[in-house]
Amino acid sequence: MTTATDAAPHRRRVPAEDFRAVYATAPDGVWAAPGRVNLIGEHTDYNDGFVLPVALPHTTRAAVRRRDDGVLRLHSAQGDGAVTELRVDALTPGAVPGWARYPAGVVWALRDAGHPVGGADVHIDSEVPTGAGLSSSAALECALATAYDDLYALGLAPAALAVLAQRAENAFVGVPCGVMDQMAATCCAEGRALFLDTRDLTQRQVPLDVAAAGLRLLVLDTRVKHDLADGAYAGRRAGCERAAALLGVPALRDIAPAGLDAALRRLPDGELRSLVRHVVTEDARVQQVIALLDAGDLRGIGPVLTAGHASLRDDFRVSCPETDLAVRTAVAAGALGARMTGGGFGGSVLALVTEGDTERVGRAVSEAFAAAGHRAPRAFTAVPSAGARRLG
Repeated sequence: MTTATDAAPHRRRVPAEDFRAVYATAPDGVWAAPGRVNLIGEHTDYNDGFVLPVALPHTTRAAVRRRDDGVLRLHSAQGDGAVTELRVDALTPGAVPGWARYPAGVVWALRDAGHPVGGADVHIDSEVPTGAGLSSSAALECALATAYDDLYALGLAPAALAVLAQRAENAFVGVPCGVMDQMAATCCAEGRALFLDTRDLTQRQVPLDVAAAGLRLLVLDTRVKHDLADGAYAGRRAGCERAAALLGVPALRDIAPAGLDAALRRLPDGELRSLVRHVVTEDARVQQVIALLDAGDLRGIGPVLTAGHASLRDDFRVSCPETDLAVRTAVAAGALGARMTGGGFGGSVLALVTEGDTERVGRAVSEAFAAAGHRAPRAFTAVPSAGARRLG
């Protein structure tokens, strides 16, 4: 089993050297932003609810040199070798294809918000697995946003950069994501989970020393992503917004657990009732996990994670056979709890395991996938890490 503390998913390159190879000059600096795994609080962020993400050691790194001629050049170590060249004053939503639309969208969002930014030469290298529900897109956006904040002396707070990066993904790329991923990428701290209220962006760094408790957070990347993910995600969000409008509240976050049954009786169909039930109970699970962590009961959060997966599977219906198999097998093999993390329809599962069971749980899931004819999963331990920063 590969772990994040043992080895990166690929050989760690030196972005500054690769930048020189592409652009024949040195970058002004290198900036990094992490992927994330969400401990609890799934599909609550776009309902103004609560989330509890953890930043991964895996980062996307951007080597960047400022340009003053209005040209934006983008290159990725994971791409086809080509350099995408754009004019910053011509950036418009929907006009940039492929991976380049994410960093281009950040520059567009900064300019659209009135910040006096221009061009840059950019080289991207990422070790955040794509398609794994670990927020590789937010890591890319926030690495470049942090670089631009430094290079153009914008003086923006991490949370403000996160909001701009989310706007890039919503309005420029066209993905209706909430703000959790970008906030995790900019605001997480080493050894902490980020307790975030997505309505007003108030946050608290919650100590999460799983190793001291003899535990590990095991990420099981199923390495599958089903085609319906994007459309289904947008459909779930639209359903939540429709339910909130029918219930006369600004967002589903405003339905208290004590009022859930009454709210469900007011909704016209089972699909909306299921969406509401998940969001309201998931917000309550976040609060429950926070209380357990504050009490020092890390083991106690395991059953809450598993209950969260059941809600995502049965009420929100964003799980899939592979993630269900990973959760079921991990718990049967001794995990204290497990749940899918991310948007769903594939991606990754997070399992809370005792230190001595880490290898056994990972092996059991691999064997179950092989028996079912699935592609071999990838497993690594998640160590709570720092948010976006300058590396050099």
